[in-house]
Amino acid sequence: MNELRLRGKRVGILVEQQYQDLEVWYPALRLREEGAEVLFIGTGTATSYVGKYGYPVTVDTTAAKVAWGSLDALVIPGGWAPDFLRRDPATVQLVSRMCQAGKLVAAICHAGWLLASAKVLQGRTVTAFSAIKDDVVNAGARFVDQEVVVDGNLITARKPDDLPAFCRAIIQHLSQVPVGAEKR
Repeated sequence: MNELRLRGKRVGILVEQQYQDLEVWYPALRLREEGAEVLFIGTGTATSYVGKYGYPVTVDTTAAKVAWGSLDALVIPGGWAPDFLRRDPATVQLVSRMCQAGKLVAAICHAGWLLASAKVLQGRTVTAFSAIKDDVVNAGARFVDQEVVVDGNLITARKPDDLPAFCRAIIQHLSQVPVGAEKR
């Protein structure tokens, strides 16, 4: 039996309409499998959202209500959801605070849009879906085309095919950080 490497860790996954189904559910299930508590965090426009391929998710809380200090990590999936997430000031502030506090923020695919809006990309090395390369570069990031990029507390990946490497990087990072050890 595997040791639950993430027992005691609390991870938020941001959701909004038209999220990329695999980019929400694959990390949610992998992180739960490792013992993490996973919360689905919405913007408050609905109590549940439907992904691009029709799979629903019910939110546990909203970005305006969640205490960022209670989270060990935040996962931002792609699809069209980041375009809606970045319109919500509480969601943008949550991402910004998590990054500034040194807590893990993991973004895949089009999630770089939200990172750009949160103004957390300056001087960082990241990857993203190729169509938003200019957006992340214009926000001050150095773009590289790799399946996963770890730059301190920021983990980025390009697309659903990269989910295994993306989740391994998240689990590796969180399993090395003692509960409550991040900057507050």
